[in-house]
Amino acid sequence: MLTLDLTNAPRWHDLAPGVRVQLRPLTTALMVSTRSDPAVEAVPEEASDEERAVAFAKALARRAVFAWDGIGDADGKPIDPSSEAIDALLDVWPIFEAFQLTYVSKGLLLEQEKNVSALSPNGPSAGATDTAKPARKSARTARRG
Repeated sequence: MLTLDLTNAPRWHDLAPGVRVQLRPLTTALMVSTRSDPAVEAVPEEASDEERAVAFAKALARRAVFAWDGIGDADGKPIDPSSEAIDALLDVWPIFEAFQLTYVSKGLLLEQEKNVSALSPNGPSAGATDTAKPARKSARTARRG
């Protein structure tokens, strides 16, 4: 069952021990605006999928991060989210991975689910049909048999 959150309130997501971010819900409007972000559109056609994923994640995070805890500057002083700080945060590999897993992938789960084939009725091969044809006996084999 699809559960709708009609409040659209930001939610806290833990990205690492002691690091959490408050993110806006991953809505259609947020995804569409991220796809047309100048940084995403500037990614060259020959860029790898990984380069595209990083550009998209950073653009999405710049739109989605509402607040955070446990993030500071080089001196350990807490800082507020800014475009530069959000990009720097996602340059930390474990944080990037956590953001992708806890936020982006959950939002794309419905998209992925609609691209999956239905299960077979009773087990992995119940819905399968035979495509191989029985071998014909050659004239020589038929005479020996």
